Amino acid sequence: MLEAFVTILKIPDLRKKVLFTFGLIAVYRIGTYIPTPGIDGAKLAQFFANLARSQGGALFGIMNMFSGGAISRLTIFALGIMPYISASIILQLLTAVIPALERLAKEGEVGHKKIIQYTRYGTIILSVIQSFFIALWLENPARFQGLEIVQFPGWSFRILTVITLTSGTAFIMWLGEQIQEYGIGNGMSLIITAGIVSRIPTALYQLYALFSPFAPEKAQLDPFTLILMVVMLIAVVVAVIVVTQGQRKIPIQYAKRVVGRKVYGGQSTFLPLSVNQAGVIPIIFAQSIILFPATIAGFIPSHGFQKFAQMLTRGEWVYNSLYALMIMFFSYFYTAITFNPIDIADNMKKYGGFVPGIRPGRQTAEYMDFIMTRITFPGAIFLAVIAVLPSIISGWLKIPYLVASFFGGTGLLIIVGVMLDTMKQIESHLLMRHYEGFMTRGRLKARR
Repeated sequence: MLEAFVTILKIPDLRKKVLFTFGLIAVYRIGTYIPTPGIDGAKLAQFFANLARSQGGALFGIMNMFSGGAISRLTIFALGIMPYISASIILQLLTAVIPALERLAKEGEVGHKKIIQYTRYGTIILSVIQSFFIALWLENPARFQGLEIVQFPGWSFRILTVITLTSGTAFIMWLGEQIQEYGIGNGMSLIITAGIVSRIPTALYQLYALFSPFAPEKAQLDPFTLILMVVMLIAVVVAVIVVTQGQRKIPIQYAKRVVGRKVYGGQSTFLPLSVNQAGVIPIIFAQSIILFPATIAGFIPSHGFQKFAQMLTRGEWVYNSLYALMIMFFSYFYTAITFNPIDIADNMKKYGGFVPGIRPGRQTAEYMDFIMTRITFPGAIFLAVIAVLPSIISGWLKIPYLVASFFGGTGLLIIVGVMLDTMKQIESHLLMRHYEGFMTRGRLKARR
């Protein structure tokens, strides 16, 4: 693996792609520290410190994770890439229910470009709406324990905030597209990953403070617990890699076709069905819904609603149970939206492909739907376990949730998934130039 990293620097175009990617990620990280005009930074920091200890802090913690800490500082990149993610998910769901969008998605490269353009428009619209409500929210000092965060409230501040935050999101979207075109890896995913990884130094510092190697009397963690945490982290990462890479390979046989003097087909291949077809989307959906009551509890002075919201506080057994069940539901829901066995069966039949022992057409679609339903179940169970694992570890080992969040949850799934995808792309470049990749040691030597 070290040789593969050294080889990257030897290939001019690959080195250029990698350095270009790191350069744009650095630009993004610099932007997460440029403040939005008209905000009192000290009072804003005090407010978020108070919010982190309240029920509504969980939702803002998720938003802060995706923005790389920019929302807690309310910088020009405070909205992060979340409007783009929301627009992409909304458009993907609409594609499954609106025939015009479904036809557009099947038009190949032209349709794909149109959908990307619609996603951009949706991102800008969502950014304008979100930034406007953020400006109104910041202007209300009653919600901030008397803290006047906005120095000069009014329409000038609102318009300036909308322009600043919307422009920041548009710029982040442009950075992701530039990485996608001229860099290496998926640009949007790498930007999200960079924001999540930026929390690692803070988590390590908290872990160091808990362990206190130079002040044993202040230590809250013993060496055995620290070793156990390291072992658990390695085990969870390995499990995430296995499930992320897990596939059920459906054998496909293509019949021979004679076109003129040439014979086409006759070869055998397979159709890979992912165990975790939905990715991290079910966790995002479940988090958004289950944290909603706790977030609005601060705005409704009802004792019954406050008690209900308290039961849905992170770490409670009701929260963990509902959270796991909702993740399993959304795993099946999103898989049903994105995986269409009828279209796959029709395309196979069109090109002379069939599953051995299964009749083409309707029976093939039913067979694939049956297989996908079965393999989605362990994937949904795994997502549910990974999602609630940080809360369990945080309560069990008595460590901050920021430290425990790296033992599972959305952040770890995104980091592992994006790193695997980026390594595959780099490896394909290395193999194309007859170098050994990260995971192919010995393969080329065997060929020789």
